[in-house]
Amino acid sequence: MFVLVFAMLLSVGLAVAVVGVVAIPARRGGREVLTPKGEDVVSLVREKAGSAVETAREKTGGAFDAAREKVADATRPNED
Repeated sequence: MFVLVFAMLLSVGLAVAVVGVVAIPARRGGREVLTPKGEDVVSLVREKAGSAVETAREKTGGAFDAAREKVADATRPNED
């Protein structure tokens, strides 16, 4: 298990290093990291993620509040 986790961390580290070696000098040179189409895709994903989070909060808000009240009732000491 340790070897698997170590290999995954090593892979992520190498990926970050490659992105750093390629993207940072390009950005300093004045070039954009993403193409205009890539920027559009990123903005679309951000909008959809934001609306998905808001929808999830609206739909689970009542259930979350009810669960919180039940936990509070269950953990409250007996007043007998």
